[in-house]
Amino acid sequence: MAWDLSEQPQIVQTAAGYVLQGWDVTSKWLLSPAAWSQFGLLVVAFLAAWLVSKRLRPLLTHLLTPKENATSILSTIRRFLLIFVPLLLPLLAYVLTGVGEGITRTLFGSGDVIAFGKRFFLFLAARSLVREIITDPFLKVLGRYILLPIIALYTVGLLDLVTDRLNDTTVSLGNISFSVMALIRGVISGSILFWLGRWSNDQTGTYIHKQEEMRPATRQLAAKAAEITIFGLAFLLLMNIMGIPLTSLAVLGGAIGVGLGFGLQKIASNFISGVILLVEGQATVGDYVELDNGMAGTIVKTTARAMILETFDGRWIVVPNEDFITTRVINYSDQGSSNRYEVEFSVSYDTDINRVPDIVGTAVAAHPAVLDTPEPPDVELRGFGDSGVDFAVEFWVNGLDDGKNKYTSQIRFLIWNALKDADIEIPYPRRVVELRGFEEE
Repeated sequence: MAWDLSEQPQIVQTAAGYVLQGWDVTSKWLLSPAAWSQFGLLVVAFLAAWLVSKRLRPLLTHLLTPKENATSILSTIRRFLLIFVPLLLPLLAYVLTGVGEGITRTLFGSGDVIAFGKRFFLFLAARSLVREIITDPFLKVLGRYILLPIIALYTVGLLDLVTDRLNDTTVSLGNISFSVMALIRGVISGSILFWLGRWSNDQTGTYIHKQEEMRPATRQLAAKAAEITIFGLAFLLLMNIMGIPLTSLAVLGGAIGVGLGFGLQKIASNFISGVILLVEGQATVGDYVELDNGMAGTIVKTTARAMILETFDGRWIVVPNEDFITTRVINYSDQGSSNRYEVEFSVSYDTDINRVPDIVGTAVAAHPAVLDTPEPPDVELRGFGDSGVDFAVEFWVNGLDDGKNKYTSQIRFLIWNALKDADIEIPYPRRVVELRGFEEE
């Protein structure tokens, strides 16, 4: 039966043409002895691949499975290869089908059916890769919505046709014109490149931060430089893949420059301030700092725009990098540097005050955190108060007297116990009240 499609829309006529073309190919396959022989070879190739993979998969799994706690490079490689074992069956079927395709083309001069089967096994391998092997969410999305449709078009023989249509369709943006295929290629390539850039940046940053012999500021600067370099190269590669000349971006670069000069000047200022801080090493991750406005905390993270301080009560303060350059900053730097603290106390006027420095100094020096350098504990006579003689002991420690460290509180306990053991009285305020004008009856 024939249908007159001349009055139908163009899309209907095109679809009908594809259907009729597919029906002609299918009918030739069904009526051709060569096609039936190729179907038979496909079945044989699949059964042979299934039998081989059934015996080979347990052996490969055993050989590639390292010990549970092994951390060597060889163990890492074996773990990486182990995740691809599920691809054994479709890839074996693909290889054996390729051998069968060579045989059929030699005997019958045709191999379209078995070639279709070979592409189908490749599609099964890609499907297994996306479903069972890829675990990264971003790569799984790329595989599901980009890789599998491309392989499906390749399997049914429409990939070249779709590619030609996309290449013929162009899009113009000002002086720049490119095909839809170039745009799709750019999206795919950009996604892969920037994912690789993010992965490379994470690996590079981890490696740099493990270099303990480098100063913390140097490590931060090296990590930032590596990040800029990696993503800069990814951008240049993407422009090259899309076929966009860098000279055509001059107008865009000028617009960005104007934006930086007006609306983005604060962002640019903070970025440059962050680079200066990293180069000079005035403040880096782990330092305890106090700003001119009273904000204080430990630097836990540096970004291109700001530094993040964590206070002892667990709050995070985001401070622009520019504030560290334009205002006064006190850096207590608890990364190995020492700080001096003092504790005041008093003794009774009945005390032989010449004994106090030795008693208190010895007690404070016994604290495991108190340092002998730059100075040992120093007991000073501060004055003669209303209720007793005022003293203060100065001592040096590494770190800060807050958070997990309570140095002054612990030193006060030591002073109290030392004075009590020496029978030295710690005074308390006393007042004499005199009543006048009171007559006894």
